[in-house]
Amino acid sequence: MKKNKSLIFWFMLPTVLSLLIMYVYPVIRTALMSFFKVESLTASLDKWQFYGFGNYAKIFGSKSFQVSMQNMLLIWIVGGILTLALAMLFAVILTSGIRGKKFFRAAIYMPNIISAVALATMWIQYIFNFDYGLLNNMVQLLGGSKIKWMGTDLKFWAMTISYIFGSVGYYMLIYISGIEGIPADLYEAATIDGANKVTQFSNITMPLMKGIIKTSITFWSINAATFFLWSKMFAPIDTEEATIVPVIYLYDIVFGGKGVTKRDAGAGAAVGVVLTLIIIFIYWVMNKLLKDSDLEY
Repeated sequence: MKKNKSLIFWFMLPTVLSLLIMYVYPVIRTALMSFFKVESLTASLDKWQFYGFGNYAKIFGSKSFQVSMQNMLLIWIVGGILTLALAMLFAVILTSGIRGKKFFRAAIYMPNIISAVALATMWIQYIFNFDYGLLNNMVQLLGGSKIKWMGTDLKFWAMTISYIFGSVGYYMLIYISGIEGIPADLYEAATIDGANKVTQFSNITMPLMKGIIKTSITFWSINAATFFLWSKMFAPIDTEEATIVPVIYLYDIVFGGKGVTKRDAGAGAAVGVVLTLIIIFIYWVMNKLLKDSDLEY
């Protein structure tokens, strides 16, 4: 028995050490750093100057951070509603027994296989391009004038729409797995009782999908909070108000960016802590609002 316990300990040790070194230590260090004035991420502890909540006051008083939070909120709300609604719609359609469901499932999920850099480049160069983009060609065919989709007024929405396009398939598969886990007997019984598809969806599918929906919202919240690559692709040279998000703001103040005269790792750590707390809060709220169904099946 002692030999087995010893063997288990030595097998678990590399994993535990890896977890402590690569996850627990950086989290603790970042949380502590947010209360100190630190210029460089690699600065030794003797160069840390206690700053209290000064870093938090600094970032919340920054106009750039305020705009970045507004952009993130729009991505989370508008993008989340459209992405999760479309994903649920496609999932319901593809699990209803239509022909060619394997083809449509693969086609909708395909953007997730393509590199995000390649996908963003495709939208920028071939969809939103002012001179030869698909959208402007369609506008001209309808007799309209070309639109600057990548202009200041529309760039945020262009970025958001393209991001939604690349995200729907991922959440669709999550919903499909949840719907396919619901016993067909429930739908058959509801059909015999005279319930139509809409009634079945609202009274069977949705109540039994609460856990899946909660998971999807949590995943979407994490993706919205860590939104970085698409913002960089739509504003590769300088950080722009139309595309700035908290992670871009964090990157600029820690590593240097537009309008940053002095790097501040402490303020960057504070941004990371704020984003983490937001995700935890959303997860807590979802657990309160979307409790798993008590129905047995």
